[in-house]
Amino acid sequence: MPYTVPAAPPTPWAPSPLRQELQDRLDTLARVHRVPGAQLALDTGTDVVSLHTGTADTATGAAFTAATAVPLGSLTKPYTAALVLLLADDGDLDLDEPAADHLPELRATPKVTIRQLLSHTGGLPTGPDSDTAAALTGARYLATVCTADDALFPPGTDFSYSNAGYVAAGRLVEAVTGMPWHEAVRALLLEPLGTVPAFLGDRTHGRPVAAGHALNTATGRARPARQNLAPVEAPAGALLASALDLTALGAALIGRSDVLPPATAKEMRRPEPAARPGALADGWGAGAALYRQDDRVWCGHDGNAQGTSCHLRADPVSGVVVAFTGNAGGATALWRDFAEDLTRIAGVRVPAAVTPAERGRPVVLPDCVGTYRNGALTYHVASRPDGSVTLSVDGDLPLPLVCHADLSCDLVDPVTGRPEPGGRFHRDPVTGGIDRVQISGRTARRTGDG
Repeated sequence: MPYTVPAAPPTPWAPSPLRQELQDRLDTLARVHRVPGAQLALDTGTDVVSLHTGTADTATGAAFTAATAVPLGSLTKPYTAALVLLLADDGDLDLDEPAADHLPELRATPKVTIRQLLSHTGGLPTGPDSDTAAALTGARYLATVCTADDALFPPGTDFSYSNAGYVAAGRLVEAVTGMPWHEAVRALLLEPLGTVPAFLGDRTHGRPVAAGHALNTATGRARPARQNLAPVEAPAGALLASALDLTALGAALIGRSDVLPPATAKEMRRPEPAARPGALADGWGAGAALYRQDDRVWCGHDGNAQGTSCHLRADPVSGVVVAFTGNAGGATALWRDFAEDLTRIAGVRVPAAVTPAERGRPVVLPDCVGTYRNGALTYHVASRPDGSVTLSVDGDLPLPLVCHADLSCDLVDPVTGRPEPGGRFHRDPVTGGIDRVQISGRTARRTGDG
């Protein structure tokens, strides 16, 4: 049966002048950050405000609406995690059993549990690029990536963000349900949440969709970007959804929906002790990222596809859910600015990004210089004549790296010159030497010096 986009928007929240101020601010920030279009949805538990602005696709001129679906990128992952948790709630699997018990292709990493897949604590590499992955089946992908030689650390001892872990989670869903991941997420989660299903590469979803955009800095024009996610990577990044759709997921994550049983939602939010995601979040549960704001811990996730930036935050204490989508790279900065405005205009303090810790003066870490690898990714830390260091990834132009005494490090933004939280180095407890580096949530193991 074909699905239709809901015709009526939710009941507006807040007095008209306040709503208009929020709308005006979203319009202004989209222009400032040169983002063609964006959506913002705020659900207080009793009322909802839904805002949208601009153009969904500059090639067609289609306008953004409240129902427009945006490529979510990694914000697909909490949907896949929720599927796995639902299967665990039904007794079809145990989160603390080895994933290899269900997936023979993981036999080279027999100690990695299902929970560790979902919390990125299994020590698995991130996975190959999408062009390489496009030629692989799910079983071949995992057998190639999840090898003993490529393990980053013993399972359950650290954190490294891994698309491969979610390819495995999607395979688990298929093995247990007997359905392709697309059908399982549609039937068990999207439809119960009231979300009209939409997937990358599927033109039969029957709802308006947004294109991601890349900005030509010379001309100032935004051009549609091609999405190149491989089919095998779908459980890690193939969903499209609107900000309103994301608030439905957020409500389920904090126990405000019967789609996820309360115990299941709580399990997704429960922090894993080994999960130290650095610049990505303040912690991680079985599928949900965790963010501190004042005395509370919000849950949610961030996602970036080619030319999109999407964000979800939900507060289990107040019941407030905030979701944002934008269709250009600059939408991440737009989201952060708008989150500050939500505090000023509406009194909602939402953690848009990790707050950098207070640090002392930068220090010199000469023993961090070397080569580090995460699967096929190569990180090179090089020394400058003045003793400072730089970081390059896969041969890209090196960026200055500012190191601190606690082994944390900041990357210097080449445009603004400001340091941004980058990650941390890790010392082997036996030898005392630096043996790993984590950059933007991905850990790489040291393979050489100089």
